[in-house]
Amino acid sequence: MENALLIGLSRQIALSRELEVVANNIANLNTTGFKANGAVFEEFLMPVASADQFQGADRRLSYVQDRATWHNFAPGPLQQTGNPLDVAIDGDAFLVVQTERGERFTRNGALQINAAGELVTNNGERVLGEGGPIQFQNTDRDISINLDGSITVREGANADSARGKLRLVRFDNAQQLRKDGSSLFAAPEGVTPQPAQNVRVVQGSVEQSNVRGVIEMSRMIEITRNYTQIATLLQQQGEQRRSAIEKLAEVPA
Repeated sequence: MENALLIGLSRQIALSRELEVVANNIANLNTTGFKANGAVFEEFLMPVASADQFQGADRRLSYVQDRATWHNFAPGPLQQTGNPLDVAIDGDAFLVVQTERGERFTRNGALQINAAGELVTNNGERVLGEGGPIQFQNTDRDISINLDGSITVREGANADSARGKLRLVRFDNAQQLRKDGSSLFAAPEGVTPQPAQNVRVVQGSVEQSNVRGVIEMSRMIEITRNYTQIATLLQQQGEQRRSAIEKLAEVPA
């Protein structure tokens, strides 16, 4: 009986972790550039017992092990905003931003200009170009962001002037990235970004979250039901054990 309790508990722990992942996805359904997560579990086979007094053949016990979470980097739908500073990335690439914790990578292209004239995200992180932060002047107008990420402006009454080029990078194995906030990713030590190729930058649009709300809600209901079923099973196992102990106590000495 105790084996059944332990196996059921391992499954409940895994379901609890999966519920956290699904709930976080749903909470970021409307977060620009958000990438959904998924949970990975595997079967853990407990080795056979070493005792040899069992009458029947001993069997290994199958537990549930919480293995990891994975990032869903499928592109989200594009939404036109009409804001000339907003960009969406069409392809396998990330924008590079500068934070207090170092460089971070994002698909959130909802950009703006801060009081210092720097191009920043909607959370205030400076967006990096190939030559560093992208700086605008007070006289700049008619901002144009080309498909390759290069930025030009009309400076006063003069001809177009360049303001830099967005730094776009990719990773050989993006699953090694770890989330740092709702739409930022950090690269662990030893994971180096590479220049992105065959990527288009779409001005005046942003990439929405790739969370599929209906599927995530359905998954949440399924997880809750499974958790409840296991809780009921464990309760029944506990009642059987208590009943067995009570009956054994009634046996005359």
